Amino acid sequence: MQPFHLAIPVRNLKICRNFYRNTLGCAEGRSSEKWVDFNFFGHQLVIHEVDSKPIDTPNSNPVDGHQVPVPHFGVVLDWNTWEELAKKLKGHNIDFIIEPYIRFKGEKGEQATLFFNDPENNALEFKAFRNMDQLFAV
Repeated sequence: MQPFHLAIPVRNLKICRNFYRNTLGCAEGRSSEKWVDFNFFGHQLVIHEVDSKPIDTPNSNPVDGHQVPVPHFGVVLDWNTWEELAKKLKGHNIDFIIEPYIRFKGEKGEQATLFFNDPENNALEFKAFRNMDQLFAV
């Protein structure tokens, strides 16, 4: 599997750099005064400091009894890594949009999931599948 590359705008590079490095534990790569590369669980995430962002307009769709924020991004982790991350985030007192829970329990595509915002209100989702073969199951 090839890693993805995602670049997102942030207004405060210092605060977001601290969040991705220290809260999420992402290793830093290259950087400048206006951007920072991170190893985002094996993928390349770049935060770019901008003077302004579009006004944050929250959108969501109902999924499994929860309002899932749209847009959002994140990664699919293995089950143990997801559990460790959920515990770590709770220890950092993250204000979850959707608390860690098991979605589609006992059904095809059963998965652990959680949602929260970074300091710039970018919605992130981290998930893990009981059976990775069901990632794209219909």
